[in-house]
Amino acid sequence: MLFMFQKTPTEDIVIAVLVAPTGILFGFFEEMVLVFQLIFFAYIWITLIPNSCAASNIKMTQQRCSSSMKQTCKQETRMKKDDSTEVWPQKYEQLLHIEDNDFAMRPGFGGSPVPVGIDVHVESIDSISETNMDFTMTFYLRHYWKDERLSFPSAVNKSMTFDHRLIRKIWVPDIFFVHSKRSFIHDTTMENIMLRVHPDGNVLLSLRITVSAMCFMDFSRFPLDTQNCSLELESYAYNEDDLMLYWKHGNKSLNTEDHISLSQFFIEEFSASSGLAFYSSTGWYNRLFINFVLRRHMFFFVLQTYFPAILMVMLSWVSFWIDRRAVPARVSLGITTVLTMSTIITAVGASMPQVSYLKAVDVYLWVSSLFVFLSVIEYAAVNFLTTAEERKQFKKTGKALDTTILIIFNYLKEMQLSQRNVLFAIHIFVVQNEEMIEVRTAARSAAPAPRLRALGRPAPSRRALSRPAPGRPAPSRRALSCPRP
Repeated sequence: MLFMFQKTPTEDIVIAVLVAPTGILFGFFEEMVLVFQLIFFAYIWITLIPNSCAASNIKMTQQRCSSSMKQTCKQETRMKKDDSTEVWPQKYEQLLHIEDNDFAMRPGFGGSPVPVGIDVHVESIDSISETNMDFTMTFYLRHYWKDERLSFPSAVNKSMTFDHRLIRKIWVPDIFFVHSKRSFIHDTTMENIMLRVHPDGNVLLSLRITVSAMCFMDFSRFPLDTQNCSLELESYAYNEDDLMLYWKHGNKSLNTEDHISLSQFFIEEFSASSGLAFYSSTGWYNRLFINFVLRRHMFFFVLQTYFPAILMVMLSWVSFWIDRRAVPARVSLGITTVLTMSTIITAVGASMPQVSYLKAVDVYLWVSSLFVFLSVIEYAAVNFLTTAEERKQFKKTGKALDTTILIIFNYLKEMQLSQRNVLFAIHIFVVQNEEMIEVRTAARSAAPAPRLRALGRPAPSRRALSRPAPGRPAPSRRALSCPRP
């Protein structure tokens, strides 16, 4: 049976209303498909063309390579293929749980103190200053501790190494140097800091540091002295209840370079020790000591101080062989040696601290200066005593000399001799009285005339003595040689 349905106008309107949106949707979907196809083809074009170009470049590079450079070309090809750098799947902050923990607190806060091992390798001792009583040392300082908060999974149990940028984000021991004046971490070309973290949380921190620290020296035996200096390490904030500081490998924790040497000292010993330091306000702290013994070289001071002092003392003794009447020579020699010794003492004192006790070199130099000074005093005393003795001798022989000269002049006046005979008579007198040579000049220039005037007899003139009286012959040599009283 066939059933026939007839559409009414109302049905046509309903069908048209239902079919129109469907056509619009199909048209929109077709446009979207075309857009996606265009995007897909564009992506394929952008992706494949550079890769094909890179492949062609690689092939061209391989073709240009000779047989002797095949291995090098393979490495270049591999580098060009791996153009994108591999990135760690996680950042180190996430791997080490830095953002998940509060590293302002020490490891195991509230429990037992965290043990921190110390290892030191001394690179050089740069200088020793006696004036400032300090020393400068460059060394590698290594810290060892365990922080379980930094542990990370690792299939090969391999550690990770970082530079100074991670130091500011984790907890590290706050070690400082007791009695230090200046200290710094080397920063050429980057800060000399190395941080190594192991998978189980063990941490190694290495620093390269230069420190200038105090050394309490005793100069009582200088320059034959031996100085004991030490560099002390201690935690600044954590006492023994929070941090236990110890030498990592015992006495072997302190190592030195083989070529360490100083100009004025010989390094006899390097040793490591530990102890405790007490502060009334904060308690007890662990302290580590780097001890070294310095023995001074003697030869430098023998050449610069002792040998010149010996020469100055010997030079001052040379004046004992110079005639005492050579006043300028002996005085200048004595003053020169005294001033030289003063210069040596000043130079030694300028290179030493102003200590209040007596040093061995001071004793030697001041004793040498005393010898030099006494040589000058000796000449002054000899000159004074000799002059006094001559004055006494002059006073004793003055009267006899005046009497003798008076007799000679009276005799010559009576004889009325000529000038030639007078000179001959005086010569005979001088020969017979050789011990009075020094007094003769003074007696001849001043003494005779006043004394003759005092006796009431005028001194004869040269003219009267030069010629005899008229009618009287000149005396013979025999008469002059044997005068009558």
